[in-house]
Amino acid sequence: METLNQGLIAKRLNISRTTVSRSLANHPAISAETRAKVHSMAEELGYRQSPGRRARRAKAARRDVTIGVLIGVPEGNVKMATFPYLLKGIRECAEVERVKVDIHYQPPEAFHPEAGRKPVFRHIRSGDWRGALLIYPFTEAAVDVIARKISTVSLLENYDNPLVDTIDTDEVAGIVVLVRQLVAAGHQRIGYLTWNYPVGGHWALQRFGGYVEALFSLGLEFNPSWVLNIHKDATRRSPVEICDEVARLTRAGGPTAWVCAADHQAYQLIQDLQVRGVRVPVDISITGFDGLEPPQHLPRVMSMQVPSEDIGIAGVSRLLNRLVHPNSPRRKILVEAKLVPGETIAAPLGA
Repeated sequence: METLNQGLIAKRLNISRTTVSRSLANHPAISAETRAKVHSMAEELGYRQSPGRRARRAKAARRDVTIGVLIGVPEGNVKMATFPYLLKGIRECAEVERVKVDIHYQPPEAFHPEAGRKPVFRHIRSGDWRGALLIYPFTEAAVDVIARKISTVSLLENYDNPLVDTIDTDEVAGIVVLVRQLVAAGHQRIGYLTWNYPVGGHWALQRFGGYVEALFSLGLEFNPSWVLNIHKDATRRSPVEICDEVARLTRAGGPTAWVCAADHQAYQLIQDLQVRGVRVPVDISITGFDGLEPPQHLPRVMSMQVPSEDIGIAGVSRLLNRLVHPNSPRRKILVEAKLVPGETIAAPLGA
């Protein structure tokens, strides 16, 4: 009878015992694919390391861990952005856990496997990064390349890849809260809008789902012409065109309130409407999402404040857990957002 040890795992997989040992310790020099095979075979054979040995290895390995943070914007693009708050939480948790953080800014439309040499892929191939945190949307193809090589956690964006964990805010519940606030103020005709983004945008769809849920649960009218930039085959409107359509619908007796998918959209809309003589919240009410500080001279939009720092902290914790348990089930963790009352809703005219 063969002895159940690391040598037997190595024999079954036709790899060296050193590779098995390093895989079980989640060594960065071993690919995610090989580590997964070793852990799977160990589970199949019933091989278990002693808890003390695992703990000692995990503690020792932690000192040399570097996690990559990939941000889907050009460096310095911080206007109305949430990622600085995410980074604060990431850095705080990384300091407590004594791991290193390597931050890279990468416009998502230029980041894909066929885009030529990228420093990120070099860090992954060389084993410099043990895992990666993704902030903002990237193409599914690029994410697949990363997730096949190292443990990956996405912040604020969902991907189809079954290897990628997600830490997000509860989009649907947050939008439901906003719609209920509008209804409490007297609104019955409520629209939904978002900007058109070249990559990703799942979050806008999820927030749209909350809008639909709220309308149907409250017995309100759902009018497809009051939904801008959502349907796959719909005309894609620029922010200026969105404002023109909102102004037209307001004068034509359309929605008395609009749910914007994000704060940066809401603030731009408020500013553009001022030029067109449409007053917020006198003529129409507007809500956003994210809880960002308002630009100068604009009223604070009613919004849902995303706990970005907490999401950053949770992202690091989840990634470190994934390094220790690479074969654990995929996780999608939702963090609750908080209502920001704001100054952009009022009763509709004539109410």
